[in-house]
Amino acid sequence: MARTLYLTGDPDADTLLAADPNALLLGMVLDQQIPMEKAFSGPAVLARRMGALDVRAIADADPDGFTALFAGPPAVHRFPGSMAARVQQVCRTLVEQYDGDATGLWDGVASGDELRGRIAALPGFGAQKAAIFVALLGKQYGVTPPGWREAAGDYGQEGSFRSVADVVDADSLERVRAAKRAAKAAAKQAAGQQAASRKG
Repeated sequence: MARTLYLTGDPDADTLLAADPNALLLGMVLDQQIPMEKAFSGPAVLARRMGALDVRAIADADPDGFTALFAGPPAVHRFPGSMAARVQQVCRTLVEQYDGDATGLWDGVASGDELRGRIAALPGFGAQKAAIFVALLGKQYGVTPPGWREAAGDYGQEGSFRSVADVVDADSLERVRAAKRAAKAAAKQAAGQQAASRKG
């Protein structure tokens, strides 16, 4: 049965994400300081500009030339220089450690913790980003090693609307956005209270 994703609002971009694990991983790499839909549309933009999404070609590309391609217009990311470099770093890691195939990250893993550890070892993947990607793989990509929900932490909870892992249609997208806005407001309020208590 064909996998269906609803992460970008662009059917072609979503189809690429569903069919190509490398595209899904690179979308997660780009999901930083820009809207989720733009981040996960990035691999399709790169595929159009390069003729195909080729991890080995990205890994071997001249850094200046790849940054120029990344910059567009339109730019794939609001920080084209640093994020082009990050994408190249991840692609080089895929080539060197996983034969250029992101499925190597999860094929044969014995546990959710092992999967999270492999993801967290990628360039630019901190604990939170790794947990979200574990949740996305488990909830929407069929990658469910034992303990994957626990490895994903709060993002692995069934019925939650915390991250890209929970976006399956327009309604869930809006619910995730609302949850993120609430979390951001709470963090801002907590920071303000801390600052006030230090002054007091």
